[in-house]
Amino acid sequence: MQNPRNLKVTNEAMALAVLTYRVTTAFPASERFGLSSQMRRAAVSVGSNIAEGCGRSGNAARLSFLHIALGSATELEFQLALALRLGLGRPADFPALSSQSSRVKGMLTRLIVALRRRPNTPAD
Repeated sequence: MQNPRNLKVTNEAMALAVLTYRVTTAFPASERFGLSSQMRRAAVSVGSNIAEGCGRSGNAARLSFLHIALGSATELEFQLALALRLGLGRPADFPALSSQSSRVKGMLTRLIVALRRRPNTPAD
């Protein structure tokens, strides 16, 4: 078991979720249960899956949750592009969110590669 607070990617995932919430507050009220909600869930899912993976024993279990976190970050990027194309929110807010998502995806990818190199230890 690993403490997720010891991973830099956990802090970056938290920043991604906070930024997503801030950006989506500018969306129209009609999107409260639509794209805004989807984006928030995807952003929260990134950090949640990192944390859940850290609570599992063995690299295989951790890797599975890290891949889900990476998928959620990719999902958020698609939703961000869609929101921009639909004219939702403030366009000036989108580059920072896109940049943060890319940063988290890069960190997750490097962590996944590093864990794959380690021998699978089921009870570490």
